[in-house]
Amino acid sequence: MKILITGSKGQLGSQIKDILERGTSQLGEIDGKYVKAVILETSKKELDITSLKNTRKVINKFRPSLVINTAAYTKVDECEDNIDIAFKVNALGAKNLALSCEEVGAKLVHISTDYVFSGASNSPYREYDIPRPVNVYGKTKYLGEEYVKEFCSQYFIVRTSWLYGYNGKNFVKTIINMSKEKELLKVVDDQKGKPTNIEDLVYHILKIALTDEYGIYHCSGKGVCSWYDFACKILELLNIDLRIIPIKSDESNRSAKRPNYSSLDNMMLRCTVGDEMRPWEEALEDFINKMK
Repeated sequence: MKILITGSKGQLGSQIKDILERGTSQLGEIDGKYVKAVILETSKKELDITSLKNTRKVINKFRPSLVINTAAYTKVDECEDNIDIAFKVNALGAKNLALSCEEVGAKLVHISTDYVFSGASNSPYREYDIPRPVNVYGKTKYLGEEYVKEFCSQYFIVRTSWLYGYNGKNFVKTIINMSKEKELLKVVDDQKGKPTNIEDLVYHILKIALTDEYGIYHCSGKGVCSWYDFACKILELLNIDLRIIPIKSDESNRSAKRPNYSSLDNMMLRCTVGDEMRPWEEALEDFINKMK
């Protein structure tokens, strides 16, 4: 299987690459299938997904059987001030990849976000729920989803949330670093969602990609918490004695509105390849133990 990974220098893309390359580049056995992966990792230098011409050139040269698109402009607050950049990367980038994949007959796994939803619900969002994003990041990611559906026939749109892993920046590392510098942490407690261990997500991405079960998937850890709950658990598992207090979103001085409730229900996983995502507390403890 020839796999092209966009955004391979980022948090998710780099970990997909690391996992694929474990053990002489073997994808390993998933549901009885053993696949050898030939990987092309791409950063913006090698592949500019905002350019249709460049995207077509790279895809046609490598002719992958699978493209995993982890490239995105994910700085939520910056998106509010850089709308054109967010649109080019999150929306047009997805469109260019969808068109190029269709031309060579490649499958496309497009990573999306819980931020496509408004947060007005009181129950976890399912794949059939209508997105109503409340910020530029969510709006451009949702348009990217629409482009993928329109221009690629073999697509998997995977929405996930609150990612953390060994590479790049994430909330877990931020809390750890802040605990070394501050005597008091303030974390919002009125935004709720599902923390997701990247290792769990990558396993399910690859599991899905080996099938023809195309469509939209939600893939996040089990159980719901607030950012405050998440931070408290991180400090508890690290045995860090630090005062932490809950605050409301309007006290956090963020320019972009966040959904108050963005919990995802992994319904499509359950009904197709199976949902093996771990409870968020269990997955977090495993991550921290490995990090130690």
